[in-house]
Amino acid sequence: MLEVRDLSVGFPTQVPGRPLTVLQGVNLSLADGEALGLVGESGSGKSMTVRSILRLLPRRAVTTGDIRFRGKDVMRFGAGDLTHYRGHDTGTIFQDPRAHINPLQTIGSCLTEAVICHKMMSKDAARKQAIQLLYDVGIRDPERRLAQYPHQLSGGLLQRVMIVAALMTKPSLLLADEISTALDVTVQSDVMAILNDLRRDQRLGMIFITHDLDLAAAVTDRLAVMYAGTVVEAGKSSKVIRAPKHPYTAALMASRPSLTEVRKLTTIPGRPISASEAGVGCVFATRCRHTTELCRTSRPLLKEVGDRQVACHLSETLTLASEATL
Repeated sequence: MLEVRDLSVGFPTQVPGRPLTVLQGVNLSLADGEALGLVGESGSGKSMTVRSILRLLPRRAVTTGDIRFRGKDVMRFGAGDLTHYRGHDTGTIFQDPRAHINPLQTIGSCLTEAVICHKMMSKDAARKQAIQLLYDVGIRDPERRLAQYPHQLSGGLLQRVMIVAALMTKPSLLLADEISTALDVTVQSDVMAILNDLRRDQRLGMIFITHDLDLAAAVTDRLAVMYAGTVVEAGKSSKVIRAPKHPYTAALMASRPSLTEVRKLTTIPGRPISASEAGVGCVFATRCRHTTELCRTSRPLLKEVGDRQVACHLSETLTLASEATL
């Protein structure tokens, strides 16, 4: 369904020819009905990758690479194709529903306005679909909810409304950006269960951004671990979590609190760097305890290593699985 190849994004600076790099050489793919998780520390490029896929970057952004949706070059879409792509083929669920929903409109207006304005369905048909979808996501008395305003709904209910808004156009690609962050654990569980059921029933492809590694492993088929604006490891979620092959992935696993034992929390030394700060070598070289001279001077490419893709010179010789339980 979706293929991203060698995607790089930068912004002009006062120094000609030296843009501020935010993404560099990102490679991703997604099939129908598949869920891909994007994980990594803040600033690693997860949300920027999604914005690039939607072509929602500022005009001054300098973008190179290839983004294809069902074989069509998204980078070459004209205004009409881009409107259809954003409004029909894809649906986006944002992190904070209160920041992305108009507080002056009723829930009904928020849900039906776009499909009515784009003449995708009549007002009555849009209302019926909104009621059915609200019911599907577990909202009782959906007709009453349509007449309410955002401030009258809890955070959990509003997040479900955002899911409905993303599904109103019947997209085939769903982009979920940190949708569980503002929810308590029980509501989070309900929302993710609903989203997973809808995804499987409708064969939706989903890109799921989160900081919660355990949640990502539970709701996605594959994981792509990002650092400094690039993918450093990608593979089946359960295998990436259980037996990481990149030192950064192993360090992330080790930094999780344990639910079964009391131990000192392991941290990753140093601080996360941006893509613009990465030198000519491995992006993780300054924080990795396995760094060699080759790591400092040569950037490793994402390559097939066993059952996944890894960007590490030492991936075939290091044993990192045990680090996840240190």
